[in-house]
Amino acid sequence: MSTPSFILVIAVAVLYSGGFYLLLQRSLMRVVFGILMLGHAANMSLLLTDEAITLPPLLGGASGEMSDPLPHAMALTAIVITFGVTTFLLALAYRVWLGDENDEVPDDLEDRRIRRLTEPEDSS
Repeated sequence: MSTPSFILVIAVAVLYSGGFYLLLQRSLMRVVFGILMLGHAANMSLLLTDEAITLPPLLGGASGEMSDPLPHAMALTAIVITFGVTTFLLALAYRVWLGDENDEVPDDLEDRRIRRLTEPEDSS
């Protein structure tokens, strides 16, 4: 059983952390880039699970060892899902940009009202 390269594991960790950081920003374009980074990190982590990743799936090499086709199928599915979500988010960001030529998500008025209700009042 072989272990994945330490550099690939670090690359997956950097992609996940950068993707989550961008996902928490208020700018919709940064959210789109965060989703893309998370999609790439998910694909890399799926492919790192297969220890015989260099072998073709279902066709044994000279040693008779075969690659598991499930991580490949799940990576293809993740690519399609990431593409669909990215397309939707780009359309959403474009729609918001048409409104006021700014892609930042504004504060919700209902959130402001709830925050005012829960804050302790000054008794002075």
